[in-house]
Amino acid sequence: MQTQSNKIDFNGQNIYVGFDVHLKSWTVTIMTEKLTHKTFSQPPKPEVLHQYLAKTFPGGTYHSAYEAGFCGYWIHNKLTELGIHSIVVNPADIPTTEKEKVQKTDPRDSKKIARSLRNGDLIPIHVPSIKTLEDRGLVRTRGTLVKDMTRYKNRIKSFLYFHGIEIPETFSASGSHWSNRFMKWLEDIPMPTSSGKASLNVLLTQSKNLRASILQVTKQIREVAETDCYEKQQKLLRSIPGIGLLTAMIILTEIEIINRFANEDQLCNFIGLVPSTNSSGDKEVIGEITPRGHSALRSAVIESAWVAARLDPALNKSYHDYCKRMEPNKAIIRIARKLTRRIRFVLKNNQPYVCSVVR
Repeated sequence: MQTQSNKIDFNGQNIYVGFDVHLKSWTVTIMTEKLTHKTFSQPPKPEVLHQYLAKTFPGGTYHSAYEAGFCGYWIHNKLTELGIHSIVVNPADIPTTEKEKVQKTDPRDSKKIARSLRNGDLIPIHVPSIKTLEDRGLVRTRGTLVKDMTRYKNRIKSFLYFHGIEIPETFSASGSHWSNRFMKWLEDIPMPTSSGKASLNVLLTQSKNLRASILQVTKQIREVAETDCYEKQQKLLRSIPGIGLLTAMIILTEIEIINRFANEDQLCNFIGLVPSTNSSGDKEVIGEITPRGHSALRSAVIESAWVAARLDPALNKSYHDYCKRMEPNKAIIRIARKLTRRIRFVLKNNQPYVCSVVR
């Protein structure tokens, strides 16, 4: 006599999960290969999602996707540990209808991600290792502190200008600003009231603390750069004119693996050095660089390009040739692309860069 079994088995079936991540909750949409199962809200915990999938679709093969954002990659790592095939995607790469653009809601976003995942339309972004993420965090922390330091310097100068205090001629050279002598002069500035002096002292104290923090973080970055993980690569990058230790560490921690870029165009697109285009028929207009890209990495490469345009003979000639037919700010973008080509070459071939001689 045969016995009837009510056990559900999804063995061999793919289950697709798209979810919109927020701080206090996730909006989740689950789809099978044929239909949409459910859209619901859950606590922001990967374990809760895995428990629901294992209970509702036992034996299935689970696939999930979410947009890269404030939450980083810990969700992806945890889902992978739980046996879910997780990917992280760039929000700009998710196919979106016009209706979804003008009527944006969390349920619609999660359905859009799940649908695109099931259709195979999503291209996952590279997920760095935990070590790279932490090293990247250290380098980015220094960048944040430098920006804060610049703000306090501007506040101090605004304070001086507001109260009609002129900076002495002895500090007229740009290199003398924010030296120890300059800071000592700021501390000795007399103010008519105690409130004014207290305001200036607060600004000076904060700037001193930031300076000490920047020095500490910079020292830690130099120590990380001398480890086996980065020592050889950062020395290769520093063979390129215009690239110093800090810029080299920005490049290495943000890119991580150079071989994930099949060609130079992919690397330039990742950095954000690709011009926008608008063509129709025989007419083609090439505009400014696209806003999409890696802002921190793009800034570092462009800053290095200004230095390389002076130190590298070949880049110096190219820069002056470009300046004959375009503005310097546009010419330096071309130099940055050439610099990116050199960065890719030394990292991919493990060879130091040798400056060419222009005849």
